[in-house]
Amino acid sequence: MAPKVLVSDKLSETAVQIFRDRGIEVDFQPDLGKDKEKLAEVIGQYDGLAIRSATRVTPTILEAATNLKVIARAGIGTDNIDKEAASKKGVIVMNTPFGNMITTAEHAIAMMFAVARQIPEASASTHAGKWEKSKFMGTELTNKTLGVIGAGNIGGIVCDRARGLKMKVAAYDPFLSEEKAAKMGIEKVELDDLLARADFITLHVPFTEATANILSRENLAKTKKGVRIVNCARGGLVDEEALAEMLKSGHVAGAAFDVFAVEPAKENPLFDLPNVVCTPHLGAATTEAQENVALQVAEQMSNYLLTGAVENALNMPSVTAEEAKVMGPWIKLADHLGSFIGQMTDEPVKAINILYDGVAAELNLAALNCAAVAGIMKKANPDVNLVSAPVVAKERGIQISTTNQDKSGTFDGYIKVSVVTEKRERSIAGTVFSDGKPRFIQIKGINIDAEVGAHMLYTTNEDVPGIIGALGQTMGENGVNIANFTLGRSEAGGEAIALLYVDDAVPAEARAKLAETGLFTQIKPLQFDVA
Repeated sequence: MAPKVLVSDKLSETAVQIFRDRGIEVDFQPDLGKDKEKLAEVIGQYDGLAIRSATRVTPTILEAATNLKVIARAGIGTDNIDKEAASKKGVIVMNTPFGNMITTAEHAIAMMFAVARQIPEASASTHAGKWEKSKFMGTELTNKTLGVIGAGNIGGIVCDRARGLKMKVAAYDPFLSEEKAAKMGIEKVELDDLLARADFITLHVPFTEATANILSRENLAKTKKGVRIVNCARGGLVDEEALAEMLKSGHVAGAAFDVFAVEPAKENPLFDLPNVVCTPHLGAATTEAQENVALQVAEQMSNYLLTGAVENALNMPSVTAEEAKVMGPWIKLADHLGSFIGQMTDEPVKAINILYDGVAAELNLAALNCAAVAGIMKKANPDVNLVSAPVVAKERGIQISTTNQDKSGTFDGYIKVSVVTEKRERSIAGTVFSDGKPRFIQIKGINIDAEVGAHMLYTTNEDVPGIIGALGQTMGENGVNIANFTLGRSEAGGEAIALLYVDDAVPAEARAKLAETGLFTQIKPLQFDVA
């Protein structure tokens, strides 16, 4: 059955056609996002939800979204999506950060020009029939210092454009390396240094716990007298009350805001102040940007629903379409390894340790981590997936660690998953063969070579004669056909294991018969999703 997508906000017809061309059933209802009750009523039918800013994806909507796998926002901001609730539900949240980068950066530059030359006020005065030439004395941008808070995708473009205007650019960004700053032709500085030096300050960071109120009253007081502040990023980054006071006192010479702490902004402390330019969140409002993000969201959602590629996800690691082709068998392996341990473990898990060897260590480890953790968590929560697993693990206080190493043995690469509980540590390792099939290669430190089947039986015992006979005879007497039979032992006469791949689940009667022999210390039926 073809995946089904709901478009609940306005999206270009070209983007809608992309879904259809890719074989996805699309329901285009551009006004549905405004009707919460109706959206909750129908959302259970869909695998994907494409939105802009009008649709609010609340916990109530997500509770009703019984089949939903992905929500994609045509744009950068996802404040209208409850990402925590989506993650717990196992729904991927995507945005489209690249479609409107240039548009938003250009708007910031335009706002900087507008506040430097007081263009809106001068225009209004001239329209009113006045000729107040001396009233609107401006300032040049050339040779001024621009302080950029956040030099990522959009901030980086602003830096480039500002250098073209012959401005001196100083950037505060904890994730910006000195090497990258040098390559961009800008100076990396600490925030206090930027505040003290900048003639203009522009913000280009998301709204997070770390960035909320980054230009607080205290930080605004550290700014250079006569500074002009531009915010085309997110509301809530600047203390608007404090900024209004400093504009009135003259410490801040001007401000240009496209975003506000409360939107729609019907009233605000910055409104009606001289030399304050305000626009109604127009950063991405160009024909080109709206078309770009719409096309991007259709491509991303289609890629995920059809190939498993995850692009620009906010609540799980991204996996490109190219990576998905290579990663598929390894993600399945990580899930199988986690599932094996999860089914074997009855007590609470304290820690999960994952070792990546050889070629496995060169893959997208964040995605593999999610798969392994999801496999472990499925026993307690069958609905858990790559998105929700890390959230569930964090809620339970489980510590997750990873180790990478170069090729260390026979296999080109392998993954080893270990789980620590109050009582024990349990481990299993596996690899992917050239045929793309995952294999178990070690359990409890004992080497084996076992194909993974939908139904399996795992046993442990002392290495004594009669084990193979007991297993074969009991399975035969109970009508269970053995597809594959793997044995392993630590040493002659030591601990031994057996892993049977069978056509059907081993019935309780057969397991009871095995227990009656007294040969086995553990008998455990296992199930794996091998589809």
